[in-house]
Parts: sequence; C-alpha cells; structure tokens
Amino acid sequence: MPSIPFRLSRSWLAPVILAGTLAVGIGAAGAQDAPPVAVRGTITTVGADILKIKTNRGTDIDVKLDGATGVRGVALANIAEIQPGRYIGTAAVPQPDGTLKALEVHIFPPEMAGTGDGHRPWDLTPNSSMTNGAVGDLVVANGRTITVKYKQGEKKVVVPDDVPIVDLEPGDRSLLAAGTHVVLFARKDGDGALTALFISAGRNGVTPPM
Repeated sequence: MPSIPFRLSRSWLAPVILAGTLAVGIGAAGAQDAPPVAVRGTITTVGADILKIKTNRGTDIDVKLDGATGVRGVALANIAEIQPGRYIGTAAVPQPDGTLKALEVHIFPPEMAGTGDGHRPWDLTPNSSMTNGAVGDLVVANGRTITVKYKQGEKKVVVPDDVPIVDLEPGDRSLLAAGTHVVLFARKDGDGALTALFISAGRNGVTPPM
C-alpha cells in the first residue's frame, strides 16, 4: 500500500500522525496517562460501536469505537516502490554487522512525508525497532539495502525480497468487517475497557505487518 494521489482528510491524518508518535512514549489522555495498548488480530464481529477481535495470541477481546477513532487502509505494495526519496516506515531487528533487517516496510503517501520521523523501540518482536524516514542510498541485490534518513541520524536497513511491503491509504469504517485483519492501538479506560484510537485495516485480505 505506485501510490495514487489523494486528498487527506483531517480525520484520517490525525490518527496516522498519532501512529508515528505512540512508540515514542506519548501516553493516551487519561487519569493515569497509561500508554496505548497494541492489538493485532482479526475482526470476528462488528457492532454499532464495538469490535470483537480474535487476537494473534488466540484471545477474544472487545474494542469500543468512538467518534475519534480513525481508520486507515493497508494494501499490498511492491518492493520496487522503495526508491530514493520515498518516505517509509520499517519495523526491523538488529544484525551482527550493525545493520537492521526489515520485518516489514510500509510506504507513506507523499502528503505524509515526515510522519513519526525517527528511530525508536517497537513491539512487533523482541528487540525490534521502528524507523521512519526518507530513503537515501539504495543498492538492489537480493532485495534492497537502503539508508533510511531521519532528522537525528540514519540507519542502514536490509530489505529481503520476501518481507511484506504495504502502502498506507485513507479508509473509513466500511473496512471494518468480519474477517478483516487489523492492527490497532487503544486507550484503556478506568474500567479496563479498550477504546480504539486508530485502526489499520487490511484491504482484500491483507494482514497489516507492522
């Protein structure tokens, strides 16, 4: 998820910017400023203002929706879209030689260049990180080896041919259907209930890899 130009609505842009800042340690608003809860799984049932989700860990949970919940689509992309100048995010793990090995790459539309700029810990796997920045140097050989440049520095990332590559697209609640794979961050309310801040929903059976 080449990218088709579109006009970003403020309702979609705001949660996507939040996606880029959550991992820096910014907590959701609340009495205890608790950090958002990451949920990865598949929607099993959709209600008017609630989703039932089977998580990747096999548990069943309910996640509430409210007027501020944002939705974006996640669609398949091609590794050839990773070109110098494109703004991307990549979850990755360190390698012995000091480079990073990508676990996934998501490609931002041009309108969102700069979103979540930087390098920070991520929770996809143990020791994983998230790096958002512009593609600089690129070497094509057995995949791609790229330099991801951000304001405070740069990282060299190896992107194997079999790593999931996706485009981020605008979306709405019509994407939220039984069987849809999602990644979401939610606010944990005082009673323990979860309310989604934003949802990344796979299009056409895609599983958001981030």
